[in-house]
Amino acid sequence: MGLNSKIIFHLMGLLLLCNGFFMILAAVVSGVYDDGATLDITLAAVVTMLVGVLAMFYTRNHKKEVKRKEGYIIVTFGWLVMSASGMLPYLFSGAIPDVTNAFFETMSGYTTTGASVVDDIEVLPEGILLWRSLTHWIGGMGIIVLAIAILPLLGIGGMQLFAAEAPGPSGDKLHPRITDTAKRLWLIYFSYTVAETLLLKLAGMSFFDAVNHSLATLSTGGFSTKNASMAYWNDQPLIQYIVILFMFLAGSNFVLSYYAFKGKVQKVIMDEEFKFYSIFIFCFTIVASLVVYFQANVPMSNFHPMVLGEGESAFRHTLFQVVSVITTTGFVTADFTSWTPFLTIFFFGLFFLGGSAGSTAGGIKVMRHLLIIKNGLLEFKRTLHTNAVIPVRYNNKTVPEHIVYNIIAFFVLYMLLFIIGSLVLGALGLDFESAIGGAASSLGNVGPALGTLNPLVNFNSLPALGKWWCGFLMLLGRLELFTVLILFSPYFWKRT
Repeated sequence: MGLNSKIIFHLMGLLLLCNGFFMILAAVVSGVYDDGATLDITLAAVVTMLVGVLAMFYTRNHKKEVKRKEGYIIVTFGWLVMSASGMLPYLFSGAIPDVTNAFFETMSGYTTTGASVVDDIEVLPEGILLWRSLTHWIGGMGIIVLAIAILPLLGIGGMQLFAAEAPGPSGDKLHPRITDTAKRLWLIYFSYTVAETLLLKLAGMSFFDAVNHSLATLSTGGFSTKNASMAYWNDQPLIQYIVILFMFLAGSNFVLSYYAFKGKVQKVIMDEEFKFYSIFIFCFTIVASLVVYFQANVPMSNFHPMVLGEGESAFRHTLFQVVSVITTTGFVTADFTSWTPFLTIFFFGLFFLGGSAGSTAGGIKVMRHLLIIKNGLLEFKRTLHTNAVIPVRYNNKTVPEHIVYNIIAFFVLYMLLFIIGSLVLGALGLDFESAIGGAASSLGNVGPALGTLNPLVNFNSLPALGKWWCGFLMLLGRLELFTVLILFSPYFWKRT
């Protein structure tokens, strides 16, 4: 059996239509603000939608069946096609005239990494700023999930797409039909975005900034409309606490949000991953807060001449940075790499934690860490009782052995790719701290990194090859490694 290539191209066309629709939204906003980029964004939308329509027209007689192979191809190439078309508003408007930089910015947007190459964000037209934020929002819950939520063309085959794209190892389904599951997830996602926008507006943000930061928060993206990121509002604690709350929600499993809205609060409280996710954030914040509070004359931010002194300020900034890094959102209120050497290493370690499975966060994910630790501890028992069958249990259920093996393989592969990623960046001329920080940040979709890529600067200093390499690492991390790497396996392309 060969590949069903027509369904692949048909869905590429569908994704381009979706992308073009969001470009139209950005063009409308551009027109409202009369920022000079309206025609450029509209042209980008027309080109994108025209290619999409042609692709769908020439593949209209396709078999509506997506097998596992097609699912992997559609997801990976879907992301690449979306990124390629997503560059057009930047290129046509001249906001980012270079193809390498435009691709990096677009891939960083769709993968919700939030690393930028724009030196002065605040001079960009409003339409372009909104487009940056929309790339986050589209990528957050997944462009594939978006497509099957809007047009349930795939029938039962949609499960292959959802399994390949949905973030994390969790396979929870809220409804037997995959399209209904996708719709429920997107409804929660959209509702949270609207709620945060209203709260930020009430707290004192302009409506435009509130919309953009909500799109970036719920997607755990991190693109801001300000050069100083969230440090711009360092004198408005309420705004930062609202963002903290929604970063926390975006980094938790969206299935749990559904249960909470249905009144099944007990399922949320008893969920092991959610408990440890919350405990990790609490404990790490306390540790970091104490270090910052008792460290004399630590600069709170290079954006504002504030010095840590009062307890609330130390707590708020450390809580913000801990939640931002764990959820891989990447907003910053301060340069955490300048606090103390201990905290630089501390936050670097958090790059590898990640949010919950089933969230929009990147990284390894809390669930994987839990199962690896549990399995590791059980090895002591297995060593003493060699004939005993001692399974790993999660949420009071036995975890199948193949799942445990899969997670261990993922972890080993993730660390191997981090090492390779660091070596490549080192070979391109980056110093040790910048190389490991850039690789960990890109692979984990975190955003800010270390060294010359610290939170106060951007990724524009990377050589051109480094930007393409980091873009590849972002894609690997966002699509959970296997989805992309399996395409490089000769076995995958054999006819079966």
